[in-house]
Amino acid sequence: MKVSILGAGNAGCAVAADLTLNGHEVTLIKTSHAMHDDNFFYLQQNHGKMTLNEFGDMKTANIHKLSRDVADVKGSEIVIIYIQTNFHEQLIERIAPYLEDDQILLINPGYFSTAYVLKHCSKNIIIAEAESSFIDGRIMEPGLFRVGFRNVRNPIGIYPAARKEEAIKKLDQLGERFVYLNSVAEAALHNPNLIVHTVGSVMSIPRIEKSKGEFCLYHEAYTRDNPATWRILEALDAEKMNVLDAMGLPRLSYVEACKYRNSLDEGINAREVFLDYAEMPTRAKGPTKVDSRYISEDVPQGLVMLEAIAKSMDIPTPICSGLISIASAALGRDLRAEGRTPEKLGVENIRKILADCGK
Repeated sequence: MKVSILGAGNAGCAVAADLTLNGHEVTLIKTSHAMHDDNFFYLQQNHGKMTLNEFGDMKTANIHKLSRDVADVKGSEIVIIYIQTNFHEQLIERIAPYLEDDQILLINPGYFSTAYVLKHCSKNIIIAEAESSFIDGRIMEPGLFRVGFRNVRNPIGIYPAARKEEAIKKLDQLGERFVYLNSVAEAALHNPNLIVHTVGSVMSIPRIEKSKGEFCLYHEAYTRDNPATWRILEALDAEKMNVLDAMGLPRLSYVEACKYRNSLDEGINAREVFLDYAEMPTRAKGPTKVDSRYISEDVPQGLVMLEAIAKSMDIPTPICSGLISIASAALGRDLRAEGRTPEKLGVENIRKILADCGK
């Protein structure tokens, strides 16, 4: 199939190579000059050569086309957005004129960006939202990506539900271990970064500053010796599940969602799955500074969204609200003003999404 990927950062490049190795014709589109320009230049000069190092197993793909023109989404059966969620609305507005009827637009991760598509695009497309990246890892040098982890399942939601079976037939051809949720709303709220990035990084701000680039969130904030941090995570997770309840969606905890993505062993304890994942030696260092995507993306795009939606339903979120206020003070700016709210997403668009799954 013809696939376009918007975003040539870590995940975009890895998935572009992976889908190429799966036999698809991939166009990788760089949407900005913000990061990874050296890697993209290397790909342009080397016929799209991208190597995946997966625990010593080296596989090299030659990505079909490299581009900086978002109009190149035309003609693709599937278009994948793989950029930071802070910039989703602007990108969706940019690509809307070039999207075509019956394309599938897959947003990874989503954080309810389906609402932005409904806001800016009038084409008859199928929208999918994923919970998290299919491949975890980092670009180690131009043209080389070290794989840290692959999900054993990749849950995604489909909108509209009436086109779900049509979407499944195409998406399953990608070979990315998809499983299908009842709603994009579930995918939006089960983005793991909403919980794990925010608690771990906000509560580690002094350590991030002191370590000067040596901090590893998963190895330091989330260990078997950190019960207090874990209690904060569970308290935030409870607030999220209260919102899921109010939406009529399954009350699924962070650790159970993590287990579903990361393990095929049904008998294993869900928390142990996460702790084993956190302890992996391939975990990359980060965040290396306080003003990083762990806070500057996941607080305004995740926690602010959760707080605002909860407020609209009269659901208290003291932990969520406290983390937002602390993060805003640490960065010296109002993250609520930068964040997602029902008003920015469009209240009517959220209602459409929930009504689509019968809620």
